[in-house]
Amino acid sequence: MLILPLMVGSVAAQPKQRRVQPQSDQQPQKRKNPSSAMSLRAQISFPTALDVPEEVVWRRDIYREIDLTKDENAGLYYPVEPQGKQVNLFTYIFKLAQNGYIPVYEYPTDGSDVFTDEAKVQMKTILDNYHIFYEEQDGKLKVDNSDIPSAEVRKYYLKESAYYDQANSSFHIKVLALCPVMMREDDFGGEATQYPLFWVKYADLEPFLTRQTIMPSSLNNAATMSMDDYFTLNMYRGKIYKTNNAQGKTLMQLCDGDTTKLSAEQKRIEKELESFRKNIFGDPAKKDSLDSIAKLDVKASKTKKARSRSAGSSRRTKVGRSKGSGGGSSSGNGSARVTVRRQRH
Repeated sequence: MLILPLMVGSVAAQPKQRRVQPQSDQQPQKRKNPSSAMSLRAQISFPTALDVPEEVVWRRDIYREIDLTKDENAGLYYPVEPQGKQVNLFTYIFKLAQNGYIPVYEYPTDGSDVFTDEAKVQMKTILDNYHIFYEEQDGKLKVDNSDIPSAEVRKYYLKESAYYDQANSSFHIKVLALCPVMMREDDFGGEATQYPLFWVKYADLEPFLTRQTIMPSSLNNAATMSMDDYFTLNMYRGKIYKTNNAQGKTLMQLCDGDTTKLSAEQKRIEKELESFRKNIFGDPAKKDSLDSIAKLDVKASKTKKARSRSAGSSRRTKVGRSKGSGGGSSSGNGSARVTVRRQRH
C-alpha cells in the first residue's frame, strides 16, 4: 500500500515535456507522405532498374516521335477510357503524377529536357494551363476518368540513349524520358495543334510500368507483356526528330525545312546505329572481327604445319631415294660377297 502512492507520485513528478515526448515521436509517422512511401516500395520491389553508365566509350542520345495511330504503338493508346484495371499509358502516367507518386518536369519551348528540382512542375499548373477540369478536396486533386484527355494524347516524344557498355561488352538502347503530346483541334475543325505536356523520367516511371500489361500485337490477343518489357525490348517505332548536337537544333532545322533532306537524314542515322550494332565486334563481310582473325590464324597455322610436314616427307623421300641408289651398289656388293662366301663355303 505504501509502494503504490510512491509510484503514482513518481509518474506525476515527471516533467510535462518528457511525458509528451512519446506522442511527439509518433506525429511524424502519421504525417509521412504515402506517395513517397509507395515510391520507395516500388523501387525496392524493382531493384534491377539500371541507369546508363556514366563512363562509356560510345553513346548517342536520340529523340523519337512515337505515333500512337501506328499499329506497332497502338497498345499504348488503347483502351482510351479505363476498362477495369486496364488503362492506357497516359492515363496511368496521369494518375501517378496526380497522386504525387512520380515527379513531372516542364517542357521548354526549345524542346530541351532538364530534370532538376527547378524544372519540376505541379500537376495543378498543368491542369490549369490546358483547361483540364478538376476538383480540389482537402488539398488533393480529383479528376474523373472522363475528364482525363487520354483520347487527345496521340503522340509521345521519347528520348533514348544508344551506348556501348565496355564493362560487359554489350550494346544497349535505353529509354530515358517520355513526353505525352496532346493533339487538340480548334473550334473551326482545322488541323490539330500539338501540345507537349511535360517530361517524365523513365527511371521514375519504370518500377510502376512492371505492374501494367499491354497487348503488343493485334494478331494474338492472348499475348501480353508488361509496359516495361515493351520499352526495354524497344518494340516501339518512331521517327527520329532530333539528336544531341552542339547547336541544339532539330533535324528539321538542320535540313532547313526540306522534308526530302529530313527523310534522308533520318535514314542515314538509323543506318549508322544499325551498322554500329552489327559491326561492334567486326564486319563479318570483311572478316576483321577477333573471332574471324583467330580462325584465320588457326587456319594459317594448320596450313603452315601441313606444308612443313609435306616438305619434310618430300625431303625424306629424296634422301631415301638417294640412299636406295647408293644402297643398290652396296647390295650388289653384298650379294657378290654372299656368293663368294657360298663359293668359299
